Amino acid sequence: MDFTFNEDQQALRDSVSRFLMVEAAPEKMREIWQTDVGRSSELRAKLAEQGLTALSVPEADGGLGMGDVDWSLMTQELGYFGIPDSLADTAYLATGLLVALPEDHPVRNTWLARIADGSARIALGHPVNPWVADAHLADLLLLAHPCDGGTEWHALAPAQVQVTPCASIDASRRLATVVWTPSPATRIADAAAGQVLADALVNRGALNVSGQLIGLAQRMLDLTVDYAAQRKQFGKPIGAFQAVKHHLADVVTKIEFAKPVLYRAASALASQAPDAAVRVSHAKLVCADAGWFSARKGIQVHGAMGYTWEVDLQMFMKRAWVLDATWGDRAFHKERLFEALLHDSSLLGPGATFHTPS
Repeated sequence: MDFTFNEDQQALRDSVSRFLMVEAAPEKMREIWQTDVGRSSELRAKLAEQGLTALSVPEADGGLGMGDVDWSLMTQELGYFGIPDSLADTAYLATGLLVALPEDHPVRNTWLARIADGSARIALGHPVNPWVADAHLADLLLLAHPCDGGTEWHALAPAQVQVTPCASIDASRRLATVVWTPSPATRIADAAAGQVLADALVNRGALNVSGQLIGLAQRMLDLTVDYAAQRKQFGKPIGAFQAVKHHLADVVTKIEFAKPVLYRAASALASQAPDAAVRVSHAKLVCADAGWFSARKGIQVHGAMGYTWEVDLQMFMKRAWVLDATWGDRAFHKERLFEALLHDSSLLGPGATFHTPS
């Protein structure tokens, strides 16, 4: 069994990394986040030119037809460079929801084409999230409506909703409460079919956040290593001291142990395995732990100045904190693991790692 990524996947990740290294430098992101809207149409257009908005759109609709495993690599890059929510929400999450609609559905056909060419921003409202990200700029809002028998899905234009901004400690996030009225005219999926979409979306959303948390953890580690090499005390770089080396080595261990869990969850989701939800919850928990751990150790090495606006660490640290509770907080995902592990039919131990539930 081959667990390595193929050359095309590695090449795509490398090209995206090189592109974002130039176009999403911390000083540029600060400038964008300090604007009223907090987003750059110019950067979004460049991302579309790179094909990122078309990654999950089927080839028949003008996209590249890539899946969850590919996104487990892409989301790490989005986290590493602090790219805001709306890209992944549109290109990965909303696309997955729209693709699951019937092929002749007018909303599906209209918006998949616009996602592929980069001309659409889509905001998602799911019961697991108290607020909607990037609702203020959305061309379309896909909102869940819990009801008897499941969860309906509705597609609404900006004029059909009332958006109230909510402040966040993370300058990269633009959150809002959205007030709207469901109607038969806006419904795109009934309660039964919509519940399947809602369940799939929370898994894909959690996987997206997990990948970003790994990218954020790696970025905070890199920033801390650079600082430890430059900051001197007693005539030598602080990175030369054993205690600092131990802090950084512990972060590396957390990240490296979290990556296989992320990739296993992506594989389970891509193959629609029966235990995909459990794999995703496991990934969300360990990736969130890696993000928090990297942030804490980064602050210990930087000292109090790591919290200040002028230091890049705080940009990625705050994002890791808020993403921890996005697409299901720790209690939500621990509950899913609890139910699976204590079930009578659960298989535990190394021998069950690649067992496929029937």
